[in-house]
Amino acid sequence: MLLLYLMSEIFPKQIRAIYIDHQLQQMSAEWGILVQQQSEALNIPCIIQKVSVDAGNLEQQARHVRYQAYQQHLDCHEILVLAHHQQDQAETLLLRLFSGAGVNGLAAMQQIDNRKDFTIWRPFLDLSREQIEQWSNQLGFEYVIDPTNSDIHYDRAWCREELWGVLEKRFPKMQLAVARTSYLMQDAAEILDDVLKADYQQCVVDHQLDLEQLAQLSTARQRQLLSAWIKGDGQYRPSYEMVKRLQNEVIFSKPDAQASLHIHPYYYLRYQKRLYRLTHDELYAEKVSTIPNISPLCFFAGQSIQVAAGKFEIISQTVGLAPELLGRELKLLKRQGGEKIHLYGRVGHWPLKKAIQEAQILPWLRHTIQILVVDNVMLGVFSPKGFWLAQSEYVVQGGWQPSLISDCNDFSDQSFSYHE
Repeated sequence: MLLLYLMSEIFPKQIRAIYIDHQLQQMSAEWGILVQQQSEALNIPCIIQKVSVDAGNLEQQARHVRYQAYQQHLDCHEILVLAHHQQDQAETLLLRLFSGAGVNGLAAMQQIDNRKDFTIWRPFLDLSREQIEQWSNQLGFEYVIDPTNSDIHYDRAWCREELWGVLEKRFPKMQLAVARTSYLMQDAAEILDDVLKADYQQCVVDHQLDLEQLAQLSTARQRQLLSAWIKGDGQYRPSYEMVKRLQNEVIFSKPDAQASLHIHPYYYLRYQKRLYRLTHDELYAEKVSTIPNISPLCFFAGQSIQVAAGKFEIISQTVGLAPELLGRELKLLKRQGGEKIHLYGRVGHWPLKKAIQEAQILPWLRHTIQILVVDNVMLGVFSPKGFWLAQSEYVVQGGWQPSLISDCNDFSDQSFSYHE
């Protein structure tokens, strides 16, 4: 209520109030009316938004739906102003300390918090609760003290009611000191973030992490990078134990081990000297694949085609397939296993499986490999690494070949299509 009053004095034409009614307390609707009346008295538009809180960790769930509700009413250029104060900051730091948080967690709340969809401003972080109450009483407006503030069933209330007095009796300036620690942690987090950005650029490309580059970092920087990479676009970093599991069970496992770890919602696998982050559908695509045998099929010069392995373009090559095959009916077959291929420029026939392994095609993409055939003669193989030309009577100077434009990681439709 003090924040509402001060904002109306400083930005009278630029603000509006949002009251989130969690519907968890009998008086919550009446408190909304009080906020609305005060807003009207200050000529401030007021929005009352009711939300439903799911079961589970009540404090966490309430916070989640509250911020979801805020976001519904905020434009990307607007600022959400909140009244968190110094004791809130100190409580947050202690609670995160008790949960085993690292530097980012102990940085607690920032005065200016730039989030993905909006910015938060907390102008009261350096004010004590006593200062806020004194100021509010001097101004003489109504306010509400939430009864759950003293309900020690909740961790924050327990910290406030049971722990705070004991600590302040021994350390009178404890609240100020703990709040100051949060600012020191924010500085440390900013420095670590600069280091992390450099490490990220060196080691990570989208869903892949280079393990050779990772090994060049210190142990602490490895954990920091893995933690940030696992977090991705999520809200929270994984636990220290989960990062250690990824290292011990996947990264440090034997080279021939098919090790993987599921950290919701992704699966983490090592192949060769890289660590991959895959969705469920990517990892198990082969088991649910419905790639058909395509017949008949005609190619034309300049045509772009999309097969299971990726998108290709039919272009002229120094050595390639005979021009008379353009426009002729061809077949595209699924790999069944056991096939052999006589690669152009190589001696003898090779098991196709060996060629796939030599090309280091990722195991979870091998189901996308398809064989191009005419009259039971293998012309070549479509793979995520490109088109492999097979030796046959149809290979000529000045022929044509499909040229890879983008592999199957760039699209999700596993069906065949082509267009002029």
